[in-house]
Order: sequence, then structure tokens, then C-alpha cells
Amino acid sequence: MTDILKTIENELPKSVVRSTIFEGANIVVYTSSKDFFLEGDEKIKSIVNKIKKRVELRAEQELLLDQEKTEAVIRSKIPEEAEITEIIFDIQRSIVIIEAKKPGLVIGKAGSILKEIKKETLWIPQVQRSPAIKSKITEDIRKVLYLNNDYRKKFLNSIGKKIYEEWNPEKIDEWVRLTVLGGGRQVGRSCMLLQTPESKILIDCGVDVSSTGSDKFPYFDVSEFSIDSLDAVIISHAHLDHSGLVPYLYKMGYTGPIYMTAPTRDIAALLALDFIGVAYKQAAAPLFNTTDIKEMVKHSICLDYNEVTDITPDVRITFYNAGHTLGSAMIHFNIGNGLHNFVYSGDMKFGKSRLLEPAAVYFPRLETLMLESTYGGKENVSAPRKESEDELIAYINDIISRGGKVLIPELGLGRAQETMLVIEDAMQNGKIPQVPVYIDGMIWDINAIHTAYPDFLSNSVRSLIFQDKNPFISETFKQVGSSQERKKVIEGGPCIVLATSGMLVGGASVEYFREFADNKNNGICFVCYQGVGSLGRQVQDGLAEANFMVEGKEERMPIKLEVKTIEGFSAHSSRNQLMAFISNINPKPKKIILNHGEVSRSLDLASSLYKTQKVETAVPKNLETIRFR
Repeated sequence: MTDILKTIENELPKSVVRSTIFEGANIVVYTSSKDFFLEGDEKIKSIVNKIKKRVELRAEQELLLDQEKTEAVIRSKIPEEAEITEIIFDIQRSIVIIEAKKPGLVIGKAGSILKEIKKETLWIPQVQRSPAIKSKITEDIRKVLYLNNDYRKKFLNSIGKKIYEEWNPEKIDEWVRLTVLGGGRQVGRSCMLLQTPESKILIDCGVDVSSTGSDKFPYFDVSEFSIDSLDAVIISHAHLDHSGLVPYLYKMGYTGPIYMTAPTRDIAALLALDFIGVAYKQAAAPLFNTTDIKEMVKHSICLDYNEVTDITPDVRITFYNAGHTLGSAMIHFNIGNGLHNFVYSGDMKFGKSRLLEPAAVYFPRLETLMLESTYGGKENVSAPRKESEDELIAYINDIISRGGKVLIPELGLGRAQETMLVIEDAMQNGKIPQVPVYIDGMIWDINAIHTAYPDFLSNSVRSLIFQDKNPFISETFKQVGSSQERKKVIEGGPCIVLATSGMLVGGASVEYFREFADNKNNGICFVCYQGVGSLGRQVQDGLAEANFMVEGKEERMPIKLEVKTIEGFSAHSSRNQLMAFISNINPKPKKIILNHGEVSRSLDLASSLYKTQKVETAVPKNLETIRFR
């Protein structure tokens, strides 16, 4: 495989090729011939069929129409109804990104408009959907990726060189093993190290947001872990217990790639920025800074669902929908050209929600599955979804009818958007009175990212967005963006408040809880998992009083408001959904490893799976290593 570039160049007329380079696992041929650029697609297709790798043909910079004239061509070809919001030139890679509110009108029938733009300008046009809500984080990420990015081009080429280094599949010494650095028999700080003779790959890199002790972070002080020897990092989704420590890796000297979906990249960057903000509010030094977050973005390689790519000489990955949050992925590893097939579930939901489709169950091959067990205990059987929605609506009506306020602490990613869809539908159908619904914290920014990636949403929500009936910009919801606005909410009448964080660990939800807590007419409804040790878990368990810091002084507040927990809204699979997932997965794994669950729940699920499915199960502790081959 080391001669793959020479193989390609030998298949092409020498006079037309300026350079052939890697772009991650893909290959790009830059041509200095206008005629070959416009007419060489068939030749490129024949090469692709021969080497079985993605190859793209692009024009060298001197052939490109200048940017001003190119923009004029683009605007003349694309109808105004497409509503172009931005045109970005990725000069080093000969790509022009066209951002518009209606991408379909930019593309044209069978790609006709893009073909015309390519023909007249020689740029490769790519289309992106504009967020329906303006998103500064998305704008900043695109600047990092596309502006002055000669580094990015060199970085992607270096990754390709590493992937295509000589690897001998006939090696006798072949083995695969997985070490649990975090998330073993616990919820939080998920982090796994996958190793082969050729590769060291970190799977997730999170923090335990509910912990204040030394167990907050993964175990990096072990002999087999070294920043310098890491070949790749893969992130299943953006929640902090899976992505929160990634910028720290770059601070400590990691310069390699990080693989994830595009929504995960955007949201992980946003949550990392918030993580810094929370540290400052708590008068603590943040673990990393904004420069480290930019490094994470600069080194990101984003994949769509079902897109196969090599990441090291002997490991190929594919992302599958996990149904947990926007862009969340189960990761399929094809190791050693079929030597072993491993699926890491990350957090997953095998049940249809309003926001997302259920987790995928079909894989090409599968020997070992690592499955989350957050709600794996016998007691974690969820009610039908409609019952949970009806329960939430009844609870809201009860609190509002007595003049109270309802606080719903939310994980900004996923759960808040799901709750918004339920409340919006209920109000539209007269099931909830028309009281103000306030959105506080980073929820609004994450809403914006949802509107930019409708292809990752459920069929029903995607259809609404395409019909200009975007539920996330409904007049039902009012954004709270300042302390003055928050004060008005607190002093105002009956209302519903959705605020981060979901576990009452920092964030706007803590401020609302402090203000609402001593009024028995108010209510707090937990709809997401509450980590052990978090204030949310303590309130769930009947905490009578809570301590708060107010203007540097400790304040003790009695808890009189009504506390409600509705587990049916969780973005994690319930016990019955986990069992159903294993019954439906195809092919059946030969071994199931359980993680991301409290000890009793993980062991209980492991026992049940062994008895009902006749499959080997394991529940490793942190620092344990399991050998697959």
C-alpha cells in the first residue's frame, strides 16, 4: 500500500498530474490541465475500481477562477429562493463551500447547478445548510477549518501516510485488546484504549461531572497509555462524560486525528467552552483553554453514518446511528482486515423518540459488543413513551394550576430538545395552558446546531424543517440570555423553565432551583440521569436542605418544592430496550462487555443476558484489560 500514490500516477497521463496526496484515508489528485479536470472523471472511476479507495480530482490553484468572479458565478446560477448566507473559499484544497437555507435549490436537479459551477470556475463546490438559528460556534468552527488552513492540508496528508504504511496481514503475532481507563462499573469519564500490534486508539475521553475527587478523570497514569503513541481518538458523542477531556489531550501534546460526526464536533466544542466558563464561575483553574479547543477542531475528521474509513494500517471504522443525541454514533471496528469485528455502543437508545430514530441493529460482521448499561437494572423498565409524555403534561398542569413554576433541569444536548418537542406539541393541541416557556443556558446554542444538521434527526422533525416549520424556532419558547432576564423569570408568574445543567451541577438550573426551592407550589421534574453524588441525585433521594454560595456567602435553603422523576424520557435505553436491542442485533455477538453503568445494574444486566441469550458476558472494572484475540 505504500506505493498507492505511484500506482495512481502511473495510471494517469504524466503531463496532467501536478501532485497526488492523501486527505486522511482518501486520495486527491491535483491536475494542472483544465481539460483533464473537466473530462477526467471516467479515468478516476476506473482507478477507484482498481484500488478500492476514494480518489478525488481537483484543479491546481492557478487554474481556479478568482474568488470575486467565482462568487458572482455562484450567485448567478443559484436561485434567490435558496437564500445563500455565506460563501467560504478553502483555497489550499480548491473547494468552495456554499452555505444556504435551502441546500436542495443550490444543488439543482441531479446536481446540475453544482456541475455548472464546477465547469465555469474549476472550484469543487460543496453545500452546507445554514442554521435556522444563528450559531456563533458553527461560524467559528468553519473559520478554523477553512481559513488559512495550509496546516490542515498538510495534517490530512500526514494522516494518510500513516494509514497506508506497509502492513503485513500475514503476521503471525496478531492480537487485539481493550483496556478500560474510565466508565467501568460507573457512569462518567468514559474512556477505552484499543490496542493491536499496529495501533493505539482512544475511544471516548470524558470527565465525571458529578465527581469532585480524583476519580473525575480517566486513568492516564498507566504504562500502556502514552500521548505520543496514540494513533487516533474516536468520540461517540458530545456529552462531557465522553468528550470533555479531549481538548486536554491537545494541551498535553497530542497532534493526531479525532474522528466523530460533524454535529458531535460542533457540540463538543460548545460544551468544552462552557466547561471553561463553569470552572471560572467556581473560581477554579480550567483544565484547558480556547486554543486547545481550536486544536481539537483543527484535527477533527468528520464522518457520516455508514461511511467506512481506514484510521490506521489495520483498523477501519464505520459510524452507525446510536439514537442517543444529535450525531451520536455506535462505532464498528473492522480490525486486521477481518481478524476481529468490535462494536462500541457508546450511549444508545433503542427506542424511537420525537427527535431521533432508534439505534441501528444491523452490522456487516460482529464478534464482540461493548454495551452501555446505565439503566440495566431489573427496576429500570420504562413505561411506554406516551405514558411518560402524559405524566409530564399532567405534572406541568398540576404545578401551573396552583400558581407555581416548573423547573426541568436538562442536558443541553438532546434531552432539552426532546422536551421542547413534547411541550410544543402539547401547547399546540391545548393540553398545556399557554404559559411562558423559558430556555436558559446553552440549550439555545445547541438548538442552532440541531437546525444545521437535519439529516441526523428523526424523519418527522427533518420533514418539518424542510417544510419551513422548524419546531426549534417556535414562538412558544423564549430565550433567557442575561441575569436581568433571569430575574424577571424568577419574579414573574407561572411558567416552565428548561435550564442546564441536567444534574444541578453548575449552570443556570442551580440558580433557578435555589430560587424555587422553598415554595411548595413550585416543582422540579427530572427527566435525565442523575449522577451519583450530584445535587440532582440528592434531591431525588429526598434531600431536605441544600447549601448554596450566594455572593461569596454560604446560604442554606429548605427544599419544599414538589420533586418528580420521569425516567421514560431518558436518552439511554431502558432495561427492556437493552434486552430488545440484543434480541434484534444482527449478527449476534459472541461476547458482550458491559460498561457505563452503576455496579449493581451492570452485573444484573450481564446475568440476564447470559441466561437469556446464552452469550458470554463481562463487566470489567476500571484498569482491566480484555483480550479479544
